[in-house]
Amino acid sequence: MRVLALDSTTRGGSVALVEDERVIDERAGDGSRTHGERLPSELAQLGAAWPTIDVFAVAAGPGSFTGLRIGIATMQGLALVTGARVAGISALDAIAQLASRDLAAGALVAAWIDAQRAEVFSALYRVADAPLFSPERLIVLEPPAVAGPTFTLESWSAYDLRSATFAGDGAVRYASILHARDPEVRLAPAALLAGAIGRMAEFAAARGLAGSPASIHPLYVRRPDAELYREHSQSR
Repeated sequence: MRVLALDSTTRGGSVALVEDERVIDERAGDGSRTHGERLPSELAQLGAAWPTIDVFAVAAGPGSFTGLRIGIATMQGLALVTGARVAGISALDAIAQLASRDLAAGALVAAWIDAQRAEVFSALYRVADAPLFSPERLIVLEPPAVAGPTFTLESWSAYDLRSATFAGDGAVRYASILHARDPEVRLAPAALLAGAIGRMAEFAAARGLAGSPASIHPLYVRRPDAELYREHSQSR
């Protein structure tokens, strides 16, 4: 199976080519340019002809609203032209999968994405004894949410976070808050997501969970500013 994967949840993002459970190539995006300026050319630079792709995989969110829309639309368009399937993958799940690579079953993984406005998109997982990148690898303890880092930690007070590994750019940005709470906190190194997204899409496709372009929907978690502004204007 050949998967072309894209993460556009952040300014830089990443692209990857995955084939038969191997990441053939993975590259960081050019964060100095917008996704609209770079896609789909960055995907083409991986050297895989569109008709040879079985599944187009894309990070469905959460993340930058504009990046998500452009990324999803790009992969939907390529799938529509080629007749291939599409798989939408949670960026939080991808972060947690990568962070769980060397962890034993029972360990906790906290995925934090910088949501701007002094907030993080977050989810908390327990690692299970299952293959890496499979859906069974992670047990969701706290579903995707958005809030300030301190509030997020307080809302997770029922868990022993001393055993948790924190991962994602949100964890990096708010490392001082994490260290103030626990000086021995474990932070996973920053990693590109496209390769993990591609591997997770392989599992999804093998189980019949990759679908038509119309089956992909953004995981915003927080409502877009444009929607909130429209509601506010109509209420006047």
